[in-house]
Amino acid sequence: MLDTMKSMRGYKLNSLDGEIGKVEEFYFDDHYWTLRYLVADLGLWLSDREVLISPYALAEVNNDKGFIAVNLTKKQIEHCPPLGIHKPVSRQYEESYLEYYGWPAYWDGPYSWGRYPNLTRGPENRDPDGPPKEQWDSHLRSSRDMTGHSVQATDGEVGHVADFILDDETWTIRYLVVDTTSWWPGKQVLVSPCWTSKVDWAESKVFVDLTRAAIQKSPEYNELTRLDRAYEAGVHLHYHQTGYWDEELAAKEDFLVAPGQKGDLPT
Repeated sequence: MLDTMKSMRGYKLNSLDGEIGKVEEFYFDDHYWTLRYLVADLGLWLSDREVLISPYALAEVNNDKGFIAVNLTKKQIEHCPPLGIHKPVSRQYEESYLEYYGWPAYWDGPYSWGRYPNLTRGPENRDPDGPPKEQWDSHLRSSRDMTGHSVQATDGEVGHVADFILDDETWTIRYLVVDTTSWWPGKQVLVSPCWTSKVDWAESKVFVDLTRAAIQKSPEYNELTRLDRAYEAGVHLHYHQTGYWDEELAAKEDFLVAPGQKGDLPT
């Protein structure tokens, strides 16, 4: 299901033995545009430090009741490596964090989740005969830091990043919500991160491979928009782009027939 990050801020986090706090922030990487951690506000329970929750531990997202189920106990969370001085989140901290929980490194392979094209749920899914090892340098970014970045089309500025649309099954950022008020009053549109050419963090700019005219005529988005497949297909058709659902299906099929693979794709 697709949700906005703004709507998910403040969701309760329910561990295996009770509520632990609320969603405060999101960290994603700008390589695959995939969520890597939720920042949990634990209130008075662990008020002396921030705690990261990886999608490896996330289960049900209940939008009606406003909570996310976390497959961890309070004791596990309490004794995980403290974030402390490791800000922004360092690779050293991530390695110790993932080792503590026994989760695979998402940067250790050619896919968005390391050795797999979709999210796995634990070390039991590791396959030593899997795809060739390919490491990349992850750059964790805060969604709050990117909100407000100006969006540059191929022929000029079109607006700014107002929000993010997150797939709560794959934990992938599917769209940037672009507010065009400063250029085309009263309209918001969706732009896939796949259509960006680069992000200039120093200049706070996101560059997209789209023209201003194409963005101006794209399907409008607002908080009441039903983000179903029909709407998404209309957005992709407008920009003459292949739907990510077709591309991901092809990636899974390639994974299943890759040399050295055994059995079905892990879930």
